[in-house]
Amino acid sequence: MTLDDLGPRICIMGPSNSGKSTLADAISRARGLKTVHLDQLSHRPHTDWLLRSPEEFKALHDAELVGSRWIIEGNYSSLLPQRLERATGFILLDVPTPVSLYRYLRRCWIKGGRLGALEGNRDSVKWSMIRHIIGATRSNRDRYKHLFDDISLPKVALTSTKALANFYRVNGLKGSRSYRHY
Repeated sequence: MTLDDLGPRICIMGPSNSGKSTLADAISRARGLKTVHLDQLSHRPHTDWLLRSPEEFKALHDAELVGSRWIIEGNYSSLLPQRLERATGFILLDVPTPVSLYRYLRRCWIKGGRLGALEGNRDSVKWSMIRHIIGATRSNRDRYKHLFDDISLPKVALTSTKALANFYRVNGLKGSRSYRHY
């Protein structure tokens, strides 16, 4: 499966810190698609991850779906039906949990603007996030696999860092060094 098969409106889902934002940016640059980071729509800028109201988030989310060329990264399953109704392709990322945990710690400890970050916020290590990556990721993986199986759109599952690196290479994507095979 190549990017050409996925069309001009692509959804990316996967566990926290699996590389969704970076992949979305790489595809956006290569294909001229608008990148939408759902974390930025769901949370208020210049805060420490404070949520918007569900109504405000839904309005922002649904407004992005009107466009003809986009790549939306993030999970937020309650609004997934609207995304899938407009999407032309779907990508599931599922790198191993230790890789996700490493990426989370690295992004918190290394200064610099990370893709998909909240405006005016700097990530910091939070035990709740570490617990989420280690604990919730396991059950989410099962849910994402079932969801993936049920999606009838053109789709691709990237279930290892090697598969992700190969996807970048095959599709001529320029990515972060974090996508080298560990």
